[in-house]
Amino acid sequence: MDAIKPLSTAGATAVGGRNGRTESNDGLVKVDLTLPREVGGPGKAGATTPEHLFAAGYAACFGGAVDHVARQHTMDASKARVTCTVSFGPREKGGFGLAVKMKIEDRSLPQAELAAFVKEAHEKICPYSHATRGNVPVDLEVIGG
Repeated sequence: MDAIKPLSTAGATAVGGRNGRTESNDGLVKVDLTLPREVGGPGKAGATTPEHLFAAGYAACFGGAVDHVARQHTMDASKARVTCTVSFGPREKGGFGLAVKMKIEDRSLPQAELAAFVKEAHEKICPYSHATRGNVPVDLEVIGG
């Protein structure tokens, strides 16, 4: 495992697990949580899931990583649309796991170049990709111009 030199640290506290509430340490993120009806929970209106929070964070981080790589190649991917879908379910070996599908779209960039930027961002830059590698399947779909 690679050690890091922290540049920034974020924190949050959850009370009540999947049917509780979570709040970031800076107070900017405050959400009620629910277990979806699809998995036997109440599916409370106005509440979200940990998977939604993970998907939002991964999409934002990955978009930044793709733009970082593009800028190294004197191109701009700041308008890339990254849609991250996180699935939750039982694992074959017991317990629960996640699976991720990521769609990256930027029709202002040629398909081959965008695909190369996405590959490099996934393999070398994005910390979410590093964290999931070998633990969570991540399927990437790239749509360029």
